[in-house]
Amino acid sequence: MKYINADAILPEELLKEIQRHIPGGLVYIPKPKDAHKKWGENSGSRIVVNKRNEHIRRLFAAGVSMDELTEKFFLSIDSIKKIVYSKR
Repeated sequence: MKYINADAILPEELLKEIQRHIPGGLVYIPKPKDAHKKWGENSGSRIVVNKRNEHIRRLFAAGVSMDELTEKFFLSIDSIKKIVYSKR
C-alpha cells in the first residue's frame, strides 16, 4: 500500500476537520465492507468447489464409501470427512 499526501486528494474543509482530530498522524482508510470478496468469488473457483462438495455429499448419501471418494476426487480422507459431515 502506498501513502498519499492528504492535501493532494482531500478537499480543504475535510482535511482541516481531520487535522483537528489527528494533527500530523497517519490514518488508514479501509475499503467499504461490500468491496471485500471472499476467496474464489472473482474467479468462480468458489462455485466449482461448492458444486464438487455437493456432488461428494450426494455420492456419500447414496452409499459410496469414503475410500472410493478419496480416489475419485483425489482428496485426503480427512478432507472427505470434513465435506460429508459439514452442515450444509
